[in-house]
Amino acid sequence: MKQMCCVQSWCLGVTLQLILAAVLHQGSATVAPPTTAQTTTAPHKEPTRPERGTYHVSGNNGTVCLMAYMGLQLNITFNSVSQNKTVQEVVNIQPNMTKSSGSCRSENASLLLTTDAEKTNLTFVFTLNATSSKYHLSEVYLSAAWPDMKEPFFVQNRSLDYLRGTLGFSYMCREEQTLIVDPKLSINTFQVQVQPFNLTGEQFGAAEECQLDEDDMLIPIIVGAALAGLVLIVLLAYLIGRKRSHAGYQTI
Repeated sequence: MKQMCCVQSWCLGVTLQLILAAVLHQGSATVAPPTTAQTTTAPHKEPTRPERGTYHVSGNNGTVCLMAYMGLQLNITFNSVSQNKTVQEVVNIQPNMTKSSGSCRSENASLLLTTDAEKTNLTFVFTLNATSSKYHLSEVYLSAAWPDMKEPFFVQNRSLDYLRGTLGFSYMCREEQTLIVDPKLSINTFQVQVQPFNLTGEQFGAAEECQLDEDDMLIPIIVGAALAGLVLIVLLAYLIGRKRSHAGYQTI
């Protein structure tokens, strides 16, 4: 019986280590860093979660050629008039106050979001590699003229590599991501689904999920398998111990 208890304790310890490793892996998951840009955690300020908005771009024939469904949050650093210093503001894009426009071409597509009575203009540009049939977010532009800004704000980055997808499929990521555009600008995306090419009607194609979502799906599987293994091992240890005890009684 003492040997059975040792086996059970050892099994419990191993299983707890597996569960702890899985939980730590989930907590440390981040977006895979692109070649020319990095993904980091959001700033310390904790604003409310932005509302998801649906944004469309129509081609020359009037059909929808780009569609996005996502929540957006700007982390922007600028010179403040009222505070007379450099400050960081975290601003949610409000879908009901935002207009979408843009253009679609064979190898690139753009989405322009205009809000705050045209005081804020955010542009996403997606590029398609015709050889590999892969697309990605390659450029971001932001211009803003807020009352508290000492001078108009403008940032652009034309060498990004985010939101990578396959032609004919939509890109989806339920997890929050932070896209670094410039030292003065990063964009938090929430529950994003976007398809910049090969839309059929106004429907997304089959979704390709991001690595963060795939990692989250693995955690319950790992924990469940570990618990099932623990139950099986303890049961086997119990049966073996019981059989040995029964054999001892017969010898006496």
